Amino acid sequence: MRAWRLCKSKYETIAFSGIGAADHPGRWNLPGEKVVYCADSLSLACIEVLAHVSRKRALSRAKFVAIPVELPDELIFTPPRLPRGWDAIPNSEVSHPAGSRFSRAHAVVRIPSVVVRGEFVFLLNPLHPDFSKVSIGKPKPLVFDSRVIGDG
Repeated sequence: MRAWRLCKSKYETIAFSGIGAADHPGRWNLPGEKVVYCADSLSLACIEVLAHVSRKRALSRAKFVAIPVELPDELIFTPPRLPRGWDAIPNSEVSHPAGSRFSRAHAVVRIPSVVVRGEFVFLLNPLHPDFSKVSIGKPKPLVFDSRVIGDG
């Protein structure tokens, strides 16, 4: 399955290290835990970035890259249940321990997106032994349309 990772171009060499999420935890990881967040489509990856940036206009100056990732189907774990309140806005402490358990045990975890219901994000564990089976593609420049970020 193809997934997408978006990041600022200055971080493309460490985009799959998990350092960003370890320093700035997301919905599904605790501080210090290395996890890489990806989306099941390029458009969802863009919307996830937009949902988490308070100053949208700053995106017009930032240089982003989109990195395709091939995830072997046999590596993808979909949790049978998620904890109550996993989709709270803003995110609550409920999802952190569950995400930590899932990603420690699996190289790739498929979780529903809160931003776009019916689509999915992936948690990749760069420290998992099977992470080497994930194929990381070449970064491609990505520019946010000015109409989307409020500059148009």
